[in-house]
Amino acid sequence: MPYCEVESQQSSVEAELNNGTKLFYRTYGRGPTKVLLIIGLAATHDAWGPQIKGLTGTDTPNDDSRRVGDCPDNEAEAEAGGIEFCAFDNRGMGRSSVPTKKSQYTTKVMAKDAIALLDHLGWKKAHVFGHSMGGMIACKLAAMVPERVLSLALLNVTGGGFECFPKFDRQTLSIAIRFLRAKTPEQRAAVDLDTHYSKEYLEEYVGSATRRAILYQEYVKGITATGMQSNYGFEGQINACWTHKVTRTEIELIRSAGFLVSVIHGRYDVIAQISHARRLAEKLHPVARMVDLHGGHLVSHERTEEVNKALMELIEASKLHMKPHEWTNLPNKSSGWMQTRSSTSRTSTEGGSGVSFMCNMSEKLYLCLLYFVGLFALTFDFAKRTFKRIKPVRVGATLT
Repeated sequence: MPYCEVESQQSSVEAELNNGTKLFYRTYGRGPTKVLLIIGLAATHDAWGPQIKGLTGTDTPNDDSRRVGDCPDNEAEAEAGGIEFCAFDNRGMGRSSVPTKKSQYTTKVMAKDAIALLDHLGWKKAHVFGHSMGGMIACKLAAMVPERVLSLALLNVTGGGFECFPKFDRQTLSIAIRFLRAKTPEQRAAVDLDTHYSKEYLEEYVGSATRRAILYQEYVKGITATGMQSNYGFEGQINACWTHKVTRTEIELIRSAGFLVSVIHGRYDVIAQISHARRLAEKLHPVARMVDLHGGHLVSHERTEEVNKALMELIEASKLHMKPHEWTNLPNKSSGWMQTRSSTSRTSTEGGSGVSFMCNMSEKLYLCLLYFVGLFALTFDFAKRTFKRIKPVRVGATLT
């Protein structure tokens, strides 16, 4: 099985964080165009299946194809202009290492994992595509080594921190409670469907069965095969999302690096709100294009053809060295920070101080609500851990 051992050559602190950490990865397809795929929270590399299959024509990993001899590695294939993808399991998930300390999970640390994988593969440059938490990691990577990025695709991403909170309503509250209670592959599969896809998509019929029924069986099978994510991995990756932040300096590094960006998002995403993704795209103007599609959080599965088309357009535009003003579909405005500031100033000078005051109050109330929701979640988690520690151990007839 292909593994990449993460090594740090910078500081003793980083060496401790990466000590013994291994990443499980797979490569698919062959050709001069290299694409690194970074998946999101609680997902494995397999989640990129629709993109890999759609853009290479195969979902057989290169190491397996070499073994069976049905896809020889030859120069003719590379000269034909094919694409080679690499997808991997982030630390804390799948077959990759599961560090036990939260400090070992940040988007910066995980971006260094991805850079180590590029080094391991011998890829000097690559197109970098990230989904959800993987998009956060991709942003960090792009800011850390912009010279190694050919293009950047951010799918269903936010800016991290409080932006990780979903829209607060009855539906998302129900999903959150069910997610915390899920202890079996069946329970996890049921809640994952409502988390990943739009209701409309799940209720569509494919033959005599709904997509929900079909996908449920696939999810149960997949989760059973990979196993439920460990508490260390899940809490660590949550910590990475919560502590993630893209600074002004990092935004400027990405904007000035010379590569194009595509921000792709599902309009009905209940996890990552599209308004946050649009704001990030506006900050990256003029190098960014916004692609909003009719879908949920896993829009890459729900609208596969449209997402694959958008990704190929990004790759082709990069090869043609398309100018930012020809690529972007965003209005010609200043960056997000300046736009927000000028908008607020304009509201005050035009005599709309009352409206401005109400907007500020609404924002503060919303942040307060998010704080209390987070506090409740932490309290619930603490109480659950305490209960487990004091609960008497029940001894069964046999140990398995």
